[in-house]
Amino acid sequence: MAESDHGEFSLSEVPLEKRTGFLSITMVLLSFTFFTGTMFAGGKIGVAFDVVSMIQIAVIGNLLLAVYAASLALIAARSGLNAVLMGRFCFGETGSKLSDFLLGFAELGWYAWGTATVAIVLVKLLGWPPAVTTPLMILFGFGFSITAIIGYRGMDVLSRVSVPLMFVLLMTSMWIATRDIGGWAGLTHVAPSQPMPFSAAVTMVIGTFASGATQATNWTRLARSARSAVSASMIGFFAGNGLMIIAGAYCAIVYQQADIVEVMMLQGLSIAAVVMLCLNLWTIQGPTMYNVAAAGCHLLRTERRRTLVLVGAAIGIVLAVGGMYAWLIPFLVLLGSIIPPVGGVIMADYWYRHRGQYPSLAAARLPRFNLVGLAAYAIGAGLAYTSPWIAPLVGIAASAAAYIVLLQIARAFTREPSVQGE
Repeated sequence: MAESDHGEFSLSEVPLEKRTGFLSITMVLLSFTFFTGTMFAGGKIGVAFDVVSMIQIAVIGNLLLAVYAASLALIAARSGLNAVLMGRFCFGETGSKLSDFLLGFAELGWYAWGTATVAIVLVKLLGWPPAVTTPLMILFGFGFSITAIIGYRGMDVLSRVSVPLMFVLLMTSMWIATRDIGGWAGLTHVAPSQPMPFSAAVTMVIGTFASGATQATNWTRLARSARSAVSASMIGFFAGNGLMIIAGAYCAIVYQQADIVEVMMLQGLSIAAVVMLCLNLWTIQGPTMYNVAAAGCHLLRTERRRTLVLVGAAIGIVLAVGGMYAWLIPFLVLLGSIIPPVGGVIMADYWYRHRGQYPSLAAARLPRFNLVGLAAYAIGAGLAYTSPWIAPLVGIAASAAAYIVLLQIARAFTREPSVQGE
């Protein structure tokens, strides 16, 4: 088994003796989902809906997201593979570069947004001249990558500090907001100021971590048991991401301000906002760039993860300087359409074609392109992008169904190429 020099198994299964426990994985996933960007998305929902509708959207969206993440986590823990390695089976040796590119692109976009956000907000909060914004983006862009270079152990240690602090700050902010609005009675009398469709809001919630839920297999494959992986995913994505959405939306309803940093300034928490922003983005940017490097390692078939971390950070800086900060909502809507179909194809391939058991990746002889998987993805992504309903749900269901139907057609007309090693 090809283990990299830093023990991350970028191109192979993680053996059972190298797995870790439930608490460690849960804390890493919580640090991953405790993300300021999710609160910004929640803020957009908060100014568009009343408090009851907002809670319904948060519950539905995050439950769907958590079930999606847990479904992939189950496969990851059983197989020891992450999403990009699973892509070899459902898309082919060369075809899997599609999922590498999509997942790498999604995480790079998030990294660029986070890098731009911390620089722009610090300049605003501290009254620094705008000319220092770009140098700050460069500084933070490379600085944040340190955690990803260290690897899983670095993320584990940082998460044990940042997650409790972030939770306390969120509860404090929500308590102040409740006091300022006059309790539940005051909340129910606030009218939405910027309405949006219900389905679009649910899509936005899922889009906040559609890529992250897919890429979370980088850590859930480290679980000692499938139960631990599934439980950690449900906690991380339903409770963790749900809290961030609700906190951002809750405060936005009270102050009719979607920007959570602006909200904390209104609450007199400016210093806390600076600390929260820096600590939170440092916590999330490490796993995000780790995911970029994981996709890059598979794309280029290399174990040089640390080198790819630095290359990814440089590209993220370019995107940040280029204006990624202003593109958050369109970016989320796009991710909610193009990423979940990848997971739909993976699930259909694993459970239907491989009957819940991948062969050894090293022994398997795979086709260059799995046309059934690629076509199923295209169908799912196309239907999701054009659907008036909840796009991620449409994408997962359509891509999985298309894979099964197309596989049956292929078997009927041709002898399906077998996966040697099964």
